[in-house]
Amino acid sequence: MKRCKDALRFTLWLLPVALIAGPFVGMYQLDALPSSALEEVIAQVGSTTPLILIGALQTVGYALFCGFFGYILADTVGLWKPFKLQKRPLWLSLLLSLIGGILLAADHWVFGSVIDGIQEANAAMLTFHGIAAAILYGGVMEEVMLRLFVLSLLAWLIWKLFCRKQPECPVWAVILANIAAALLFAAGHLPATVMLFGTLTPLILLRCFLLNGGFGLFLGRLYRKYGIIYAMLCHAGIHIVSKLILLIAL
Repeated sequence: MKRCKDALRFTLWLLPVALIAGPFVGMYQLDALPSSALEEVIAQVGSTTPLILIGALQTVGYALFCGFFGYILADTVGLWKPFKLQKRPLWLSLLLSLIGGILLAADHWVFGSVIDGIQEANAAMLTFHGIAAAILYGGVMEEVMLRLFVLSLLAWLIWKLFCRKQPECPVWAVILANIAAALLFAAGHLPATVMLFGTLTPLILLRCFLLNGGFGLFLGRLYRKYGIIYAMLCHAGIHIVSKLILLIAL
């Protein structure tokens, strides 16, 4: 009963973030649409308001489901850690945010020089809606969905399927779950990648899995070692640093 109450308390803490992040995601997606596509959407639904509301409701749904059950799963496999800001993990998260932000910004010139569409997409993200969506949705909601829920669920499944006689979830199960969750995190970006580039080439696939999968691995490590709050801080920090670099450079 206490676990459920704590899970509910955590979920209620997430709701204000979800309520703010959801509309920003919808508004950014509308900003990114070509004018012709935007006019077609408005002609079909009457205005952009329903689409923004749908985005908000989806995000709230993710927060309710993944937040509640993610907490329970994380606590069950020993991954839940109380929210305590400590110097070492805080400075580590900030350092990784700086390094990750620089690497993410470098994508604009590294892969952007050989793959058409990357530089235009990065420039399109540099709006208030785009930056807010990246920080709030990417930094908080994606960590709740991919790390707190998916990683914890995979660790629990591996534990119960392959070593259920052990009283606690083994570390190797969590490590395997982290790798799988990072790959799923990268694969989850494939639909948006196809929409952006219109195709999937080996180079585009490499970029998708290298960036998203690589970031997913060390964010999962932060979650496993120090707790979900530090994975959130680091993920949000990566977006903040990368957007600042692009705003200055472009």
